[in-house]
Amino acid sequence: MKRRDFLVMGGAVAASMALPARAAFPDKPMRMIIAFAPGGESDIGARQQQIVFKRLFGQDMVIESKPGAGGALAWSQLNSYPGDGYTVMGTNLPHIVLQPLEGNVQYKTEDITNVHMYQYTPDAIIVRADSPLKTYADLVKAAKEGQDKVTFAGSGTNSANHVAHTRLNRLMGTKTTYVPFKGTGDLVSSVLGGHVTAAMSYNTLALSQKGKMRMLAVASESRLAGFPDVPTFKELGGDWVDGAYRGVGVPKSTPEDIRKRVSDIFSAINQDPEFRKKMADGGFELIDVTYDKMAAFMAERTKAYVEVAKLMGLAK
Repeated sequence: MKRRDFLVMGGAVAASMALPARAAFPDKPMRMIIAFAPGGESDIGARQQQIVFKRLFGQDMVIESKPGAGGALAWSQLNSYPGDGYTVMGTNLPHIVLQPLEGNVQYKTEDITNVHMYQYTPDAIIVRADSPLKTYADLVKAAKEGQDKVTFAGSGTNSANHVAHTRLNRLMGTKTTYVPFKGTGDLVSSVLGGHVTAAMSYNTLALSQKGKMRMLAVASESRLAGFPDVPTFKELGGDWVDGAYRGVGVPKSTPEDIRKRVSDIFSAINQDPEFRKKMADGGFELIDVTYDKMAAFMAERTKAYVEVAKLMGLAK
């Protein structure tokens, strides 16, 4: 099954959906733990969900940041929380697949019970506005003429950006250098200061830095409304539609009906018109991978990430 078969958009789930057993749930605040520091894409999305959750369900969603080890600190603690549906955690792909492959974290991919995937930000090549590289073809030419001199800033090691850089090298037939950064602030400064050739990031960075940076290519299914002049990798001859996926997970002890209920709640949030507009304006692509589709989705994504992990030296 192709990746896009999982991306059920628009009216697939109505905000007024019939919700299953334990209809009183939620009848108290929900705690949403984000595995990264405030200000990143995961936090931004959760803050918008928080507003809609209150409006739809009459309860508060309390956002708690627990950064550390590229998200691994929080994910390693997920199953220590009560499985009552009132403590949930943001989950990220490919992080929760690649980190355990590296072997330096205290959790396994199967320890994470994902119940819903609700958004992703497409991979994108971004350069400073005055870069001499005007097109993707310019980048390929520069990379082939001087591979060791072409560098890409990215967020973290064994992250979505790292995976994307590996995929880009394979697509271009080159061996450019990946330079990991801990935070977006330092990454932006490095790109704008000309210390790196480009950033392997997301369309959201290009949007927030519009006028200072520009995209050369984006890994979306079709051209983005906010960047109609930027070609997709598919247009450029690459089979590449991917990015950083974000969703929500619960402790393994959570009963099946509550897992389904949490999934339905995030589906309902995704269908809210005001929420959809705000997320689209911020460059987020909404998806709706519900609990019943999660096993197939995770199997498909894991297979794809393991193939790239082999190129990164993380898997055999």
